[in-house]
Amino acid sequence: MTAGLSAAERPAVPGPGPGPGARPETGAVTATGDGRAASWVRQLGLVGLLTAALLVLSLLSLGFGAAPMDWGEVLRGLVGTGPGEHRLIVQQIRLPRVLLAWLVGASLGMSGAALQGLLRNPLAEPGLLGISASAGLGAVLALYFGLTAVSIWSLPAAAMTGALLATLVLYALTRGGASNLTLILAGVALSSLAGALTSLALNLAPNPASVQDIVLWLLGSVADRSLADVHLVLPFVAAGAALLLAAAPSLTLLTLGEAEASSLGVHLPRLRALVIMGSALSVGACVSVTGTIGFVGLVVPHLLRGLVGHRPGRLLLPSALGGALLVLAADLTIRLLDTPQQLMLGVVTALVGAPFFLVLVLKSRRTLP
Repeated sequence: MTAGLSAAERPAVPGPGPGPGARPETGAVTATGDGRAASWVRQLGLVGLLTAALLVLSLLSLGFGAAPMDWGEVLRGLVGTGPGEHRLIVQQIRLPRVLLAWLVGASLGMSGAALQGLLRNPLAEPGLLGISASAGLGAVLALYFGLTAVSIWSLPAAAMTGALLATLVLYALTRGGASNLTLILAGVALSSLAGALTSLALNLAPNPASVQDIVLWLLGSVADRSLADVHLVLPFVAAGAALLLAAAPSLTLLTLGEAEASSLGVHLPRLRALVIMGSALSVGACVSVTGTIGFVGLVVPHLLRGLVGHRPGRLLLPSALGGALLVLAADLTIRLLDTPQQLMLGVVTALVGAPFFLVLVLKSRRTLP
């Protein structure tokens, strides 16, 4: 199970102690301790750097728009001490957009890192594997059958159900040690099926105006959202993130293989349940509000993996921050571009992520059957 992993990707496991009469290797122990301390320092430095960049970019996003503001005006608008117009623009129009970019990016980045660790496959990602498309299908069915008129919770519930079913199908396919090609084909099949059923629902919709709204929603965007949308998805994203973070130590040990991880105390059914439920909750909830935004969970973990020593457990939090940073940067780029009609966020992330995915496939072509 560990043959495909490089030495850097395998967590250190203590070797046998010195034999009788052997002198203790105090220098090696000290070096190991120093190495672990340096690793944690790098981890904290990376998290701090990503957090600082996210805060700076958030202030830029809050200040940019038809009514530009400097940082002082933005901060006064946030705390409620500025003019009423500034408070309205910052708190009711721009802040929900920034917060949703945080939530969506963090959910996709962390879910992508967790799925790659669980499946031990670098190509695993919610959008690529059909999880986001299945969540979108669930949300579209809820809209199509008018379930949102019954309860506002029906939309995220339907989206999370679709994401959960897709994740379970993928895990069932990869449990027996499926290859990268099998995983990709399974994701393509799930995405195609979800897309076909979504198209069928749109084709049979009686109201053309609602069809247009659903199509634009499926393209993915954080624009024109309110704080009510943030309040709707926040509990599910927080719960999903907590489940994924709880799986972090076991994900690192899983790089040694299932048998060895079990011998070290990893409860595999619990680990699978944590990652599957965490990904379904967070991704499904975000898709129910913002639509499908792909490739974030593929790009971000690959960019950050080498900075955390190829340890899946330590990759989760940086991937969440990096995902939020990427989505917020993409949204700000959309607002800066002078186009006849504003681009949709899902389109921009796909334009960035698709070439990145092709590069990854070319790099791993020798491992594909």
